[in-house]
Amino acid sequence: MGRFTKIGILSLAALLALGACSKGSQSTSTTTTTTEQGGSAAPAETATAAGTESAMSNAASPAAGAANGAVASDGAKVYQTNCSSCHQASGQGVPGTFPPLAGNPAVSGDATKVIHIVKFGLNGKVDVKGTSYNGMMPAWGQQLSNGDIAAVVTYIRSSWGNSAGAVTEAQVAGVTK
Repeated sequence: MGRFTKIGILSLAALLALGACSKGSQSTSTTTTTTEQGGSAAPAETATAAGTESAMSNAASPAAGAANGAVASDGAKVYQTNCSSCHQASGQGVPGTFPPLAGNPAVSGDATKVIHIVKFGLNGKVDVKGTSYNGMMPAWGQQLSNGDIAAVVTYIRSSWGNSAGAVTEAQVAGVTK
Protein backbone atom coordinates (compact mmCIF):
# COMPACT_ATOMS: atom_id res chain seq x y z
CA MET A 1 0.00 0.00 0.00
CA GLY A 2 1.34 3.43 -0.86
CA ARG A 3 2.45 5.91 1.75
CA PHE A 4 -0.34 8.39 0.93
CA THR A 5 -2.99 5.66 1.05
CA LYS A 6 -1.82 4.61 4.53
CA ILE A 7 -1.87 8.22 5.73
CA GLY A 8 -5.36 8.69 4.29
CA ILE A 9 -6.67 5.56 5.99
CA LEU A 10 -5.10 6.52 9.32
CA SER A 11 -6.53 10.04 9.05
CA LEU A 12 -10.00 8.66 8.33
CA ALA A 13 -9.73 6.24 11.27
CA ALA A 14 -8.65 9.08 13.58
CA LEU A 15 -11.60 11.23 12.49
CA LEU A 16 -14.04 8.36 13.07
CA ALA A 17 -12.52 7.66 16.48
CA LEU A 18 -12.75 11.30 17.55
CA GLY A 19 -16.33 11.50 16.29
CA ALA A 20 -17.31 8.40 18.24
CA CYS A 21 -15.58 9.67 21.36
CA SER A 22 -17.52 12.91 21.42
CA LYS A 23 -20.91 11.11 21.03
CA GLY A 24 -23.37 13.90 21.66
CA SER A 25 -21.03 16.14 23.59
CA GLN A 26 -19.11 19.06 22.29
CA SER A 27 -15.41 18.84 22.83
CA THR A 28 -12.32 20.25 21.25
CA SER A 29 -9.13 18.30 20.90
CA THR A 30 -5.98 18.51 18.90
CA THR A 31 -3.99 15.77 17.27
CA THR A 32 -0.28 16.07 16.72
CA THR A 33 1.55 14.20 13.99
CA THR A 34 5.28 14.27 14.05
CA THR A 35 7.30 14.21 10.88
CA GLU A 36 10.49 12.25 10.75
CA GLN A 37 13.47 13.28 8.67
CA GLY A 38 12.63 12.52 5.06
CA GLY A 39 9.02 13.69 5.37
CA SER A 40 7.26 10.49 6.41
CA ALA A 41 4.61 10.97 9.06
CA ALA A 42 4.62 8.98 12.27
CA PRO A 43 0.97 9.09 13.37
CA ALA A 44 -0.20 8.41 16.89
CA GLU A 45 -1.58 4.95 17.57
CA THR A 46 -4.97 4.65 15.94
CA ALA A 47 -7.46 1.84 16.41
CA THR A 48 -9.43 0.60 13.43
CA ALA A 49 -12.39 -1.75 13.68
CA ALA A 50 -10.21 -4.76 12.89
CA GLY A 51 -7.41 -3.47 15.12
CA THR A 52 -9.85 -2.97 17.98
CA GLU A 53 -10.98 -6.59 17.83
CA SER A 54 -7.40 -7.81 17.58
CA ALA A 55 -6.17 -5.68 20.48
CA MET A 56 -9.23 -6.62 22.54
CA SER A 57 -8.46 -10.31 22.09
CA ASN A 58 -4.78 -9.67 22.90
CA ALA A 59 -5.59 -7.76 26.11
CA ALA A 60 -4.86 -9.43 29.40
CA SER A 61 -7.33 -12.19 30.18
CA PRO A 62 -10.37 -10.67 31.86
CA ALA A 63 -10.82 -11.61 35.48
CA ALA A 64 -13.85 -13.65 36.32
CA GLY A 65 -14.70 -11.18 39.07
CA ALA A 66 -15.20 -11.65 42.76
CA ALA A 67 -18.44 -12.87 44.25
CA ASN A 68 -21.17 -10.44 43.17
CA GLY A 69 -18.56 -8.62 41.06
CA ALA A 70 -19.11 -7.72 37.46
CA VAL A 71 -17.68 -10.09 34.88
CA ALA A 72 -14.84 -8.36 33.05
CA SER A 73 -15.67 -10.07 29.75
CA ASP A 74 -19.02 -8.23 29.75
CA GLY A 75 -17.07 -5.04 30.36
CA ALA A 76 -14.92 -5.69 27.28
CA LYS A 77 -18.00 -5.21 25.10
CA VAL A 78 -18.96 -2.00 26.90
CA TYR A 79 -15.36 -0.76 26.64
CA GLN A 80 -15.12 -1.50 22.92
CA THR A 81 -18.39 0.33 22.23
CA ASN A 82 -17.92 3.38 24.46
CA CYS A 83 -14.30 3.84 25.52
CA SER A 84 -11.85 2.42 23.00
CA SER A 85 -12.23 5.25 20.50
CA CYS A 86 -10.50 7.57 22.99
CA HIS A 87 -8.48 5.32 25.29
CA GLN A 88 -7.65 2.88 22.44
CA ALA A 89 -8.25 -0.86 22.39
CA SER A 90 -4.83 -1.30 23.99
CA GLY A 91 -5.70 0.96 26.94
CA GLN A 92 -2.69 3.16 26.06
CA GLY A 93 -4.74 6.30 25.25
CA VAL A 94 -3.34 9.00 22.98
CA PRO A 95 -0.39 10.89 24.50
CA GLY A 96 -1.36 14.44 25.45
CA THR A 97 -4.98 13.93 24.37
CA PHE A 98 -6.57 10.89 26.07
CA PRO A 99 -4.88 9.38 29.16
CA PRO A 100 -3.84 5.73 29.29
CA LEU A 101 -5.81 3.31 31.43
CA ALA A 102 -3.01 0.74 31.40
CA GLY A 103 -0.82 1.30 34.45
CA ASN A 104 -2.92 4.28 35.56
CA PRO A 105 -3.00 4.56 39.38
CA ALA A 106 -6.51 6.06 39.28
CA VAL A 107 -7.74 2.88 37.58
CA SER A 108 -6.01 0.37 39.82
CA GLY A 109 -6.35 2.35 43.07
CA ASP A 110 -9.51 3.12 45.01
CA ALA A 111 -12.44 1.72 43.01
CA THR A 112 -14.68 4.60 44.15
CA LYS A 113 -12.51 7.11 42.27
CA VAL A 114 -12.63 5.35 38.90
CA ILE A 115 -16.35 4.59 39.31
CA HIS A 116 -16.97 8.31 39.95
CA ILE A 117 -14.98 9.28 36.84
CA VAL A 118 -16.91 6.87 34.60
CA LYS A 119 -20.28 7.68 36.13
CA PHE A 120 -19.99 11.48 36.39
CA GLY A 121 -17.19 12.38 33.98
CA LEU A 122 -14.04 14.39 34.55
CA ASN A 123 -13.04 17.91 33.51
CA GLY A 124 -9.75 19.68 33.91
CA LYS A 125 -6.11 18.86 34.24
CA VAL A 126 -4.91 15.42 35.30
CA ASP A 127 -1.40 13.98 35.30
CA VAL A 128 -0.89 10.35 34.37
CA LYS A 129 2.51 8.70 34.16
CA GLY A 130 4.30 12.05 33.80
CA THR A 131 2.03 13.46 31.08
CA SER A 132 -0.58 16.18 31.63
CA TYR A 133 -4.05 15.93 30.11
CA ASN A 134 -6.52 18.79 30.12
CA GLY A 135 -9.70 17.59 28.51
CA MET A 136 -13.15 16.32 29.21
CA MET A 137 -14.29 12.78 29.92
CA PRO A 138 -18.03 12.48 29.34
CA ALA A 139 -20.31 11.29 32.12
CA TRP A 140 -21.60 7.81 31.26
CA GLY A 141 -24.04 7.48 34.18
CA GLN A 142 -27.04 8.49 32.06
CA GLN A 143 -26.18 6.20 29.12
CA LEU A 144 -24.92 3.11 30.95
CA SER A 145 -26.59 1.09 33.69
CA ASN A 146 -24.87 0.56 37.03
CA GLY A 147 -24.28 -3.04 35.88
CA ASP A 148 -22.58 -1.87 32.68
CA ILE A 149 -20.41 0.59 34.61
CA ALA A 150 -19.43 -2.15 37.07
CA ALA A 151 -18.54 -4.44 34.17
CA VAL A 152 -16.43 -1.89 32.30
CA VAL A 153 -14.64 -0.72 35.45
CA THR A 154 -13.91 -4.36 36.34
CA TYR A 155 -12.58 -4.87 32.80
CA ILE A 156 -10.22 -1.90 32.84
CA ARG A 157 -9.03 -2.73 36.38
CA SER A 158 -8.04 -6.24 35.20
CA SER A 159 -6.65 -5.57 31.70
CA TRP A 160 -3.35 -4.40 30.15
CA GLY A 161 -1.31 -5.33 33.20
CA ASN A 162 -3.74 -3.80 35.72
CA SER A 163 -4.55 -6.25 38.50
CA ALA A 164 -7.14 -4.54 40.71
CA GLY A 165 -10.26 -6.27 42.02
CA ALA A 166 -13.72 -6.54 40.54
CA VAL A 167 -16.40 -3.91 41.11
CA THR A 168 -20.02 -4.66 41.97
CA GLU A 169 -23.20 -3.04 40.75
CA ALA A 170 -23.95 -2.14 44.38
CA GLN A 171 -20.63 -0.27 44.62
CA VAL A 172 -21.51 1.73 41.50
CA ALA A 173 -24.99 2.51 42.86
CA GLY A 174 -23.41 3.73 46.10
CA VAL A 175 -21.19 6.31 44.37
CA THR A 176 -22.93 9.67 44.27
CA LYS A 177 -21.92 13.07 43.00
